[in-house]
Amino acid sequence: MRSAARVADLLVDTVDGGVQELYVNEKRIELEARTLLGTVTRYRRQTDQWLSATNEINSVLKEIGDFENWMKIMDFECKGINAAIRNIHQP
Repeated sequence: MRSAARVADLLVDTVDGGVQELYVNEKRIELEARTLLGTVTRYRRQTDQWLSATNEINSVLKEIGDFENWMKIMDFECKGINAAIRNIHQP
């Protein structure tokens, strides 16, 4: 009977040790998961900021392109007006 009790105690100790190790590992994993979530959140914010900055740059570049196109049109039209005025005043 004593040996059976001793075996039972050893089995319980072994199982308890395994459960305790699992509990410690679970807590470590939870801590790492929270840390990882914080890191992912920080990277997401940084990515959103980069995306916003990129969109602003694209908008400015589009405006510059629009202005450049407008200037080319105005240059062409002014040259046409200038040629018409010269034709009118030529003898």
